[in-house]
Amino acid sequence: MRHIYIPIEPITPRDLPTHLQTLHLHGDSMGTTWSVQLIGDASLSALFLQQGLQEKLDQIDSQMSTWDVNSDLCRFNHAAAGTWHQLPSEFCQVLDYAIYLARQTTGAYDPAAGKLVDLWGFGPRARGKDFPDADSISKAMSGCGWRDVKFEAITGRLLQAGGISLDLSSIAKGYAVDQLARFLDAQNVSGYLIEVGGELRGAGIKPDHSPWWVSIERPDSASLNERPEHMVALHDLSIATSGNYRQFFEYEGKRHSHTIDSRTGYPVDNHLLSVSVLHSECMVADALATAFTVMGSEAALVYANQHQIAAIFFEQEGDTISEKLSAVMASMRDE
Repeated sequence: MRHIYIPIEPITPRDLPTHLQTLHLHGDSMGTTWSVQLIGDASLSALFLQQGLQEKLDQIDSQMSTWDVNSDLCRFNHAAAGTWHQLPSEFCQVLDYAIYLARQTTGAYDPAAGKLVDLWGFGPRARGKDFPDADSISKAMSGCGWRDVKFEAITGRLLQAGGISLDLSSIAKGYAVDQLARFLDAQNVSGYLIEVGGELRGAGIKPDHSPWWVSIERPDSASLNERPEHMVALHDLSIATSGNYRQFFEYEGKRHSHTIDSRTGYPVDNHLLSVSVLHSECMVADALATAFTVMGSEAALVYANQHQIAAIFFEQEGDTISEKLSAVMASMRDE
């Protein structure tokens, strides 16, 4: 679900020097859509770039998809207890950071929350009509959280101790954005804006020397379609957003978030509507946005300020929607 808009004007050929070209490439992968706007040498083949970008995305999806039963992640989740698995390098990079962040946030971010995600109906299986009972939640939490993951980062080996169910949906798209950026950098593309499922990364500038501007949606209860107030220049920066005001389910008249707090086993229950995080790596921004949603604005602001993270939080109490900015985000806005 997208919470960020790209309010940029199309680049016309008359804006470009003759040795450059502009391309808009797009496709489907990872259960969502992707797009890339770029400025590069006129000799670059659009077909070559399109195929290269698609291959990168499909490779990540084949490793980390929770929907493809043949993905490396699904095969691990369904493997026999006591078996070791050799992970591809990309999978290793993502899991290594995911476990690091889980440790840093004491489980607010949990890459091994797959059983809870499935139980609440946010995985491949559709959510049932009934609210999960306490026994089912307790069983899904027992012996299969991030602390139970045995991962050898150096060798790339992962132990299926029994019942471990990984879910990297909240980090894989961000990592995919980073991988597309590395591919474009290797082709000496001078400027680009990448978007995968709502997560973005920009580099370089447009021919008019302006940066790639994006706008962060303000979740206004009166009208979710009002023009966003916050614009951000993605100059070698990524942005990712986690929001609960569009993705939720209702049970007995109460709304419940689609984000699960694996520390309690229940959907997140705080005042946060959305969190947007800026970082040089989209993988980091993606995972932090989810972690901050679980932590709530007070604890997340402390973490963001301690670690020099740029973040903006929208929360609602009653009919009032307010925003909070981390120190770094506030300083960026004041520049």
